[in-house]
Amino acid sequence: MITYPTLIKKRKVAVTAPSAGVERELHHLLHKAVERLQSKGYEVMIGETCWTQYKAKSAQASVRAEELNSLLQDDTVNLIFPPWGGELLIEILEFIDFEKVIPKWILGYSDISVLLLALTLKTGIATAHGTNLIDLRGKFSDPTTAMWENVLFTKSGQEVKQYSSERYQQIWNHHQEIDIVFYLTEQTNWKTIYNNPFLIKGRLLGGCIDVIRHLIGTPYGNVTYFQQQFIENEPIIWYLENCQMTVVDLRRSLMQMKYAGWFDNCHGILFGRSEANQPVNDYNVVDVYMELAEELNLPIAYDIDCGHMPPQITFVNGAYAEVEVSNGKGKVTQRFI
Repeated sequence: MITYPTLIKKRKVAVTAPSAGVERELHHLLHKAVERLQSKGYEVMIGETCWTQYKAKSAQASVRAEELNSLLQDDTVNLIFPPWGGELLIEILEFIDFEKVIPKWILGYSDISVLLLALTLKTGIATAHGTNLIDLRGKFSDPTTAMWENVLFTKSGQEVKQYSSERYQQIWNHHQEIDIVFYLTEQTNWKTIYNNPFLIKGRLLGGCIDVIRHLIGTPYGNVTYFQQQFIENEPIIWYLENCQMTVVDLRRSLMQMKYAGWFDNCHGILFGRSEANQPVNDYNVVDVYMELAEELNLPIAYDIDCGHMPPQITFVNGAYAEVEVSNGKGKVTQRFI
């Protein structure tokens, strides 16, 4: 069985940086994001790791893990909300005491997805892949991003529906202060192989493929154990997004997932938008998707609301989902069962 945490307003939100901290010149962004949470009625505590960044990490692995462990084991903490992703979260996994985790939501994406996926695979505790805290610093959130609260307030046994965005952002600008953080200028269009509409059902797993691929073959990436122990071998829907890889690196990573059995009993794959996916010798990302669809005999959707070209739907690792894609639009229903 999957264990679903429940978000409760006026309970404690803990901000910690298990990957990258916030550079001094950007501290004002974190202050503003925390103020927005507080204005909603949340009590917020900020860990020391959030304020430092040196040599591609907020602190040494043991320091980051110690702060995270204290929050994972604190029954007054209702949500752990990192400021953003980074590069080297994988360093802390060996120091995390998974057996002592008290269920609570963890929300984030990018490098944070390493922690999210590892925790769900090892413990069966649901985790939430969605907005970073820094991206909530504006006075307003777009409708897609704002759904993070609705999703996390969903109780065990209930369901929550989310829909594809109207527009998405191409270019980041952390230095300009605006009421709405994202520049949503481009028309959203969820696509499928051969433009065929589909409906797929299964348990959600996924994250940033650049980093979660490194869990393969480790104690933190045992998908078979998760399937047998927590979901009684129900089918899986993978959602994946590419941050920095060329198409050939993406292809290699997907083949590794295939060889490792991560696509066994899979009912479909969802790929997020990406400004990476650079072609190599006319080999492009749609070629990759088509080859994978043919090899695995699976429906594949791409350019969905997930990843580094926001906004993004909040996907819950472990949740039962029904995903519909038709005429460029998407609908994701998640049931906490």
